[in-house]
Amino acid sequence: MVQMARKKKKHEEHIDETWLIPYADMLTLLLALFIVLFAMSSLDTEKFRQMAIAFNKELKGGTGNKEFLNEAPPAKDVPLKEEKSVEELQAKQEMEELKQLQEKIDAYITANKLSLSLKTTLTERGLMITIMDNALFDSGKAFVKLESVATAKEISQLLVAASPREVMVSGHTDNVPITNAEFKSNWDLSTGRAVNFMQVLLENANLQPGKFSAIGYGEYRPVAPNDSAENRAKNRRVEVLILPLTKQP
Repeated sequence: MVQMARKKKKHEEHIDETWLIPYADMLTLLLALFIVLFAMSSLDTEKFRQMAIAFNKELKGGTGNKEFLNEAPPAKDVPLKEEKSVEELQAKQEMEELKQLQEKIDAYITANKLSLSLKTTLTERGLMITIMDNALFDSGKAFVKLESVATAKEISQLLVAASPREVMVSGHTDNVPITNAEFKSNWDLSTGRAVNFMQVLLENANLQPGKFSAIGYGEYRPVAPNDSAENRAKNRRVEVLILPLTKQP
């Protein structure tokens, strides 16, 4: 009897702790819920891990799965300058192709001794071919001179390699007012020259008319001050701008 009484007393002194198991599991689930909610509202992986670890320390002793906290190492920040997007790589490749086209056109200019009348410039806007007006037109006229049609056709052959890029043809004049009855202003003259030159280019069946446009700027986009005959001659020009594929309208 004495032995049974001792066992009973010892049993009564032992506290039932089975309730801790579901309690710890509940806390673990709450931890996981808070971490998921935090992850959905933040892109900072390092802060996410720090918060998860802090929760784990506070609730230490739970029966949840701790692998959640050790899935991946902290993400390292990558400097923006080191990230090369697909667009940047495409733009670089496009400028390289335009540079190769420029070299072909420059070779044509050199071979035909046209450096005084034609020149090329490569910028972020694209590849620009500048043609002095006296190489294409008579003074005050908008139709391409017969002796210049062959040059225009050669340029059109060079432009085939630029397809399917957009091509903008623009006409420019100096600031001397037009005085003949055919044109009311330098706007009209510059626009007529751009359109007529473009039409000669498009006689080449290998070019896509839908990729071409023409515009006249008159005297309003000079490349030199209109203070001398030499500078005014620089401003009378036709420009052919080949747009990069990455900047198509």
